[in-house]
Amino acid sequence: MTAPAWQADPYTDALRTERGPLFLRRPDGWLLPLDVERWCAEPDDADRTVLDRCRGAVLDIGCGPGRLVAALAVRGRPALGIDVSPEAVARTTRIGGSALRRSVFDPLPREGAWDTALLIDGNIGIGGDPVALLARTGELLSMRGGLIVETAPVEVDERAEVRVFAGPGAEGALFPWARVGAGALRRYAGAVGWGVVESWESTGRCFVRLGRGSPSLVPFP
Repeated sequence: MTAPAWQADPYTDALRTERGPLFLRRPDGWLLPLDVERWCAEPDDADRTVLDRCRGAVLDIGCGPGRLVAALAVRGRPALGIDVSPEAVARTTRIGGSALRRSVFDPLPREGAWDTALLIDGNIGIGGDPVALLARTGELLSMRGGLIVETAPVEVDERAEVRVFAGPGAEGALFPWARVGAGALRRYAGAVGWGVVESWESTGRCFVRLGRGSPSLVPFP
């Protein structure tokens, strides 16, 4: 039997060894590299641009091995990571972060009261339905809360069934995923009442900060 998505041995093994190669693989053979080494390292310059924009209590959706949650804890920022991978949750707690093994679509602590939510490292792809994910994130945030999304560095808008893949015989089950560029994110965000507050690039990575409604009505404290 094939292991559930993000709990397959290739992903668990990659987090334990802190290195790849690891990919998302479509049925047609197309591969999207997963940057396990960066995920398991200290926050880089691009990550710090995200950390600097976090306000209040922070929810890291799909926290992976926990570098951002742990860094927020060091800064004295209340933060919680959620991830469906038990190894990701275990590693996050080992390095000083707080994390729960949950899906974003499960019941979560502080629903409607988070100040900042993060969808970093391509996690806007979770569930393969960006509109549903953005709507769910809106339920988790306070009315003045903000969402920081890392988008694809190119303009893309696609949904596919993928597997976690490390080589022949080392792969997980098919699950839905999406890749979204900044333009597609803007369209999807508008469909559920989010406005773009700012966008920026750092070391080849692209980010967008969203707030509810018109950007002119969303202050950045």
